[in-house]
Order: sequence, then structure tokens, then C-alpha cells
Amino acid sequence: MKVLQLGKFYPIRGGVEKVMWDLTRGLSARGVTCDMLCATLPDDPVDEEDRDRCTQTPDGRVIRFNEHGRVICVPAFAKKAATMLSPAMVRWVRRHAAEYDLIHIHHPDPMAALALWLSGYKGPVVLHWHSDILSQKALLALYRPLQHWLIRRADRVLGTTPVYVRESPYLQGAQDKVGYVPIGINPVIFEENAVSEYRNRYRGKKIVVSLGRLVPYKGYSSLIQAAALLGGDYQVLIGGMGPLRDDLQAQIDSLGLNGHVKLLGYVANEDIPTLYGACDVFVLASVMKTEAFGIVQIEAMSCGKPVVATRIPGSGTAWVNEHGVSGLNVEPGDPAALARAIREICADGGTYEKYSRGAWKRFEALYTSDKMIDKILDEYETLC
Repeated sequence: MKVLQLGKFYPIRGGVEKVMWDLTRGLSARGVTCDMLCATLPDDPVDEEDRDRCTQTPDGRVIRFNEHGRVICVPAFAKKAATMLSPAMVRWVRRHAAEYDLIHIHHPDPMAALALWLSGYKGPVVLHWHSDILSQKALLALYRPLQHWLIRRADRVLGTTPVYVRESPYLQGAQDKVGYVPIGINPVIFEENAVSEYRNRYRGKKIVVSLGRLVPYKGYSSLIQAAALLGGDYQVLIGGMGPLRDDLQAQIDSLGLNGHVKLLGYVANEDIPTLYGACDVFVLASVMKTEAFGIVQIEAMSCGKPVVATRIPGSGTAWVNEHGVSGLNVEPGDPAALARAIREICADGGTYEKYSRGAWKRFEALYTSDKMIDKILDEYETLC
């Protein structure tokens, strides 16, 4: 079997690209020939950990995992509305599509969909529906005919949770070929000494952590308001960069929370495990369906950390975090409910241990990398 993962960007920063990367790496490690085709801007760097395995070819950069797996980064000339503009991707797929037994295309990515449409490829197609296009209304108006074609063309449509693909308005006519494969990751590994040192900075406090871009849909304003209700026994740490940083800091200042809420800014990859290890509770306070899954939830669960998430209509976030098992789910945009859920989890040692154990067990049951690869291979084998 020879598979092409099609779509998105390099360097790997977002959830869709990470899933493609992990699928390519995991499938190739099992001996399945798998390539990942994505686009990159001329000034985009090669990540330090990839430099030794990256070569420049006439097609673009190639990063090789092993003898069966590689990432092919073709050039783009611009990035607009979260979409790479890359005629090179179209040319590459036209030249090489016939070499593959199956193409696994990742949505939303209009450039990848255009490349597949123009390729003339006749083999089976898996469409991975990570999310609807929600914020880019002008883009969706232009893309809608191609999106309709892509849904019809796909032999199988896979979501990351059953909720999202069941409730997406764009997939209502395709439910007979819809399924889901939860995102899977390797457990986050942290160093105990680093965690102990970090926790000592906030001795005597319960640490609440949230990670993500500082953008409206993440709901950080609600989390900051919740911190005002939690009181001095809790320390809230928010990691990430984004356009709302100044507004959120102003909110922290106005509420007199400088001693209780801290915006950490950019958190380096090597420091993220320490944050997961040091926290008592992880919070995903998102308020919009733009948050389709929340990989950070399963990263926290892999460390045995209970999660407080939100029940966003049509999103899979509350399915990922099983209410009463791996944590608690509350209504989005409700600071009081966030604060109550955090306090409930931390009420006593027995309650906390129940949620901590439940978080780890749910991760082990559903969200490991091996389980994701197993399920994807089962899907492929029904088509090839």
C-alpha cells in the first residue's frame, strides 16, 4: 500500500498538520509507504530537529522519517485566509497522484482540494474532516462548489469525534460514508525534578493551566473571570501568544488578579511537558465550534491531569473529555461554572484521584498514537 497525506503547511504548528505528520510517521514506522505533501513559504524555517534529515530537491524540501516515510514541502508564494497559495502543489499532485493506492486529504485546505480536483486521480480517497470553515466566510463562498465536489468524491469521510461529523451541516448528505478516528498522540513525558521546581514557585496553591493562541474563540476572558471567583488558593497560568494579549492583561489588571493569573507568553516545546506535569487541572475554556477537538486535552490526560472543558454545540470537545470521568464539562462562556468545576475536582484527595485516574484511563483507551494508526489502517484496508 502506498498512501499520500495531502494538505496544509510546514513547519508543523497547528492540529491538522500535526495529525498528518503523526500519521505519516506512524504508518511508515509500520512499513506502509506514506508521503505527506504540504506547502511552505520561502522564509519558513526548517525546525531544528528536522535539519539532519532534510534535503533540498527540485520539487522542494524533503524530510525523511525512514525508508517508507517522507514529508515533501513544495513552495508557496503567499498565505491568505489560512490557505497556502501554491501552484507547485497542483503540479506535484498532477505528476505523482497515479503512483499512490490511496490519497488521504485533510480538510479544510482549499489548495489541497484544488490539487486533487485537477490531478485526474482515479483511486480511493479518504477525506479527513477536521473542522468546518467557520470564520473565513468569503473563502467559503468561493470554495463551496469545490467542497461539495470533495465530499462527493471521497469514498470515506472521517472526523476526529462522532459528534462533529454527525452535526456538521456540510456532511448531512454523506452520513452513509462518515466515520471517525480520534486523534492519538504519544504520552507527554515530563521530568519530575523540573516539575517539583516549577511547583515550588507557587507553593501552597493549586495550579490551573491552559495553553493555546490568545484569540477570541479560546474563551480566556471567561477563564480570567473564573480566577477572580477561585480566590487566592489557585494560580492560573495561560501559555500562548496572540492578538488578545494586551486586552487580557488589561482585564487581569482591572480585576486585581496579577498575583493569581499569569500570561506566560510563548512556551517553548521543551517546556510544555513541565507545565502539564506541574498543573493540578487543565482547562479548555473555548467558546466557539472553531475548537473542534482540543489536542491539549489529551496531552493533559496523558499526564493524568483532570480536564475542565466546555460543551460547545456541534464541537467534539466535550466528547473528548468525558464528563464525570476524565474531568468535567460546563457551558461555554460561564466563568462561575468554570470555577465550580475546578473547585469540585480539587475538593479533596479522593475526588482528585478519581478524576486523575479517569483521565489517564481515557487517554489509554482512546487517544494513543498506536490506536489512531490501528484505526486508520482498518479504514484503508476496506478501500484498498
